[in-house]
Amino acid sequence: MTYQQTLDFLFTQLPLYQNIGTDAYKPGLDNTQALDDYFGHPHLKFRTVHVAGTNGKGSVSHITAAILQKAGYKVGLYTSPHLKDFRERIRIDGEMIPESEVVDFVERHRQKISEIAPSFFEMATLMAFDWFARNAVDVAVVEVGLGGRLDSTNIITPLVSVITNISFDHTAMLGDTLAAIAGEKAGIIKPGVPVVVGQTDAETAPVFEAKAAAEGSPLVFADQIRRVESATLTADRLNLAISRNGKPEYDCLSLDLMGCYQRKNILTVLAAFDVLCRKLTVSNDDILAGAASTIATTGLKGRWQKLADCPPTYCDTGHNDDGIRQVVEQLKMQKYNHLHIVIGMVSDKDHAKVLSQLPTDATYYFTNAQVPRALKAELLAEKAAVFGLHGQCYPTVPEAIAAAKKNAAPDDFIFIGGSTFTVAEIPGL
Repeated sequence: MTYQQTLDFLFTQLPLYQNIGTDAYKPGLDNTQALDDYFGHPHLKFRTVHVAGTNGKGSVSHITAAILQKAGYKVGLYTSPHLKDFRERIRIDGEMIPESEVVDFVERHRQKISEIAPSFFEMATLMAFDWFARNAVDVAVVEVGLGGRLDSTNIITPLVSVITNISFDHTAMLGDTLAAIAGEKAGIIKPGVPVVVGQTDAETAPVFEAKAAAEGSPLVFADQIRRVESATLTADRLNLAISRNGKPEYDCLSLDLMGCYQRKNILTVLAAFDVLCRKLTVSNDDILAGAASTIATTGLKGRWQKLADCPPTYCDTGHNDDGIRQVVEQLKMQKYNHLHIVIGMVSDKDHAKVLSQLPTDATYYFTNAQVPRALKAELLAEKAAVFGLHGQCYPTVPEAIAAAKKNAAPDDFIFIGGSTFTVAEIPGL
């Protein structure tokens, strides 16, 4: 099999959430445990950091991995979804798993995969754990795919469990209240394993406190320990002054991730390293170096990423209520003559919660990614019009971007987003 033939098998034969949504979600760990038994329990052969949450878990996972690499550890990183290439999900020291390894994995284990009939994500999780074990990583940063309690990554017992925040997303599977969603995320809390929750919320904090107490797990809320006292944005850096328990800790912690929401994510990372530094050898210099070079070290893309200077063009994968709120905050910080927004969404999101937040004085370019779950551009435009958002429809993301570039003056601003899949189809990303 070629690599492309292998991907065709994975994407067509295994239920893929990207394509069919909730029908691909297989709650429970039976398939994962069966695969884990078959592969000889690879997850027991390396240490882990487990990261869940509604938003920010990708950034937190990548920053954490970058810091661990700077500390000299061999680091596995398992994240989802991918933007351009499936192999983005599985990295060691920033390098994607080779195409040949993906092909070999499927060829050698195709019969067992067919017997167990896992979801795409269940199969990918064991591919990652097997690859990490065979390459003897020191520690792997493992991002939860969806939820936590029933997620296939939840067979690990990590050094620290991290839950970034709770917002509304995937409500059909996780629940339609913040407390219910928190209950699913809290499912990653293991007996005696320290827990870091990124953001304090009156509705969700009792859920985490109760679960941590039941498991005997020390719990901290990152935003109760540290504060960002000031933030300055340069052409390629977000520079933060951070205090801990009211006392200065960092005069200038520099991030190469420039989204304003990284102010929250870095506090979560620092709280996680309060725990990790008791179990691993990580210096303050390692933390500074990793935070400053996350993109270069790990290959992270799509988080308030600059695509062009003239006109300024940025993309972001934020796609739910809280994610779009952060994007809108970022847009308010920009200086421009006129705003152009290229937007595409998937059909199973709460479109009203997203669209109601977007600025009415922008020109919109409605489009749809080339995935089955994508909401058709024309239907998105109809929904957007209810909230005073107007523009033209385009059948593909590249065509929408081309139209925005044609219409935008040098002192205008172009934003591309609304869905991970929209960002994934940006040419040249």
